[in-house]
Amino acid sequence: MEQSRGHKRKISFADLEATFRRAGPIQHGQPQPQAQPQQAQPAMSAQQMEQVRLEQTRRADLARRQSRKPTDKEVPDEVADVVVGDGVDRYKKLRDVERRLDAVMMRKRLDISDNLQRQYTRREGILRVWVSNTADGQPWQVAEEGGVGFGEDGTFDFGENSQATFRVKIEGRLLPDSTFEKDSMDEEKVEAKTRRPRLSHFFKSITIDFDRNPALQPDGYSSIEWRKPMPGSQNYDPNGSEVSFDTLEFERKSDENINVTINLVRDVKTERFKLSPLLAEILDTEEEDRAGAVQGIWEYCRAMGLQEDEDRRSIVCDEPLRRLFQKDSVYFPHVPDLLFQHLHPLPPIQLSYTIRVDPPYINGSTSDPSFPPSASTVYDIRVPLPNPVIADLTKFHTSRTHITDLQNLIRTDDDLALLVQKIHQTNAKRKFYDNLAKDPASFVKRWFSSQMRDQDVIFAESTRGGGEDGPGEMFRRGGKEGLWDTRQAHESVGLWLARNTKAP
Repeated sequence: MEQSRGHKRKISFADLEATFRRAGPIQHGQPQPQAQPQQAQPAMSAQQMEQVRLEQTRRADLARRQSRKPTDKEVPDEVADVVVGDGVDRYKKLRDVERRLDAVMMRKRLDISDNLQRQYTRREGILRVWVSNTADGQPWQVAEEGGVGFGEDGTFDFGENSQATFRVKIEGRLLPDSTFEKDSMDEEKVEAKTRRPRLSHFFKSITIDFDRNPALQPDGYSSIEWRKPMPGSQNYDPNGSEVSFDTLEFERKSDENINVTINLVRDVKTERFKLSPLLAEILDTEEEDRAGAVQGIWEYCRAMGLQEDEDRRSIVCDEPLRRLFQKDSVYFPHVPDLLFQHLHPLPPIQLSYTIRVDPPYINGSTSDPSFPPSASTVYDIRVPLPNPVIADLTKFHTSRTHITDLQNLIRTDDDLALLVQKIHQTNAKRKFYDNLAKDPASFVKRWFSSQMRDQDVIFAESTRGGGEDGPGEMFRRGGKEGLWDTRQAHESVGLWLARNTKAP
């Protein structure tokens, strides 16, 4: 065998075999990219490093225990022949019932999740908003009370010291329906039972803009804003008056009628958009979220039979879709990108109202009983209602009884897997002693042969081709007709020598 650069090396049988099996075309070394300089990290204290090390050790130990955790719960068929009674058959029937029950529960869960995402399951209600205002300290009110506030010359002070004010009241209530059953129950019981949504639950901000120059206002204001506190913020209370209320009131100074605009910004979990006229015509709605718009196009294509290929992804556009996409055919995975230009930010709900401080409005009409004092202006707003199924599912999944039952089931499954593992071990011992009893001589011979193979593998002396009696003939045969005088053997030895030669 050739020597490389005059150096003699001793090669074991296992090394030659491993090198021969790994032999292949020699790859030229590629230049390794230079390591990027790391940014300086803040130094950690010894206590923090110890905590990190303990946490890593705990996670590694947990992962190791999880990987070794037995999961097989199937009893082998051969155990039924050696077990007295029909316990194995009854266990298999219980396992079959469990599998069918798991399949039914999973199918029901998927059905519920799928139905909650569909458009026809969305519920909407009517939120009725009453806006009214009262006035106090107006000139005509002061005159009716005896002229207190007028000057000696009979004029009224309209300066900064004027006490003429108005008070605006914005109240919202969800109209009753069959869900709340307000006709048969009083409001307090219904609210306690159904947790009626309040006005502030539907909006994340309410802004009142005054249609008047702030310089002409006694208080110098131009708008009033309420913004809902975000969860996790300081002093956040979901049941507090700043988060949950039905009535919003504010008071300001003025002795004239003022036009205002009430802006209501919706509070929704999934962002909704205003659809373009072309898209609104196809979906038959003016507002929709992104997923609902894509699903609406999919259902429209299915209903109109516009899917042309087998996988139902290539869409042949009809006239409405051709005007929408400006194409004759569309690949459906590209639809979300094509719909982007047809989804516009949803503007806030705007309510126009005039704050009146004149006597006919504040005192009401004496000739018309239908016009009471400070009559309210009524607005009806369509708002999405929470799905009651979600509340029931959340209550079920978060209940202590449900969580306790799941924990008991998990512990029972773990105990069952351990018992099945013990059955497998016991069955392996039974087979060992049974074969030993039938033919002791042959069994001992085969057993010693298997132990010798395991020992060769442990000491890296396995030939991976030999039978039970020793190495294979292909590795024992020498000379030109043997394995060691082939071209592959020389290349393997040369490769092994090249890899293990140190650079001078």
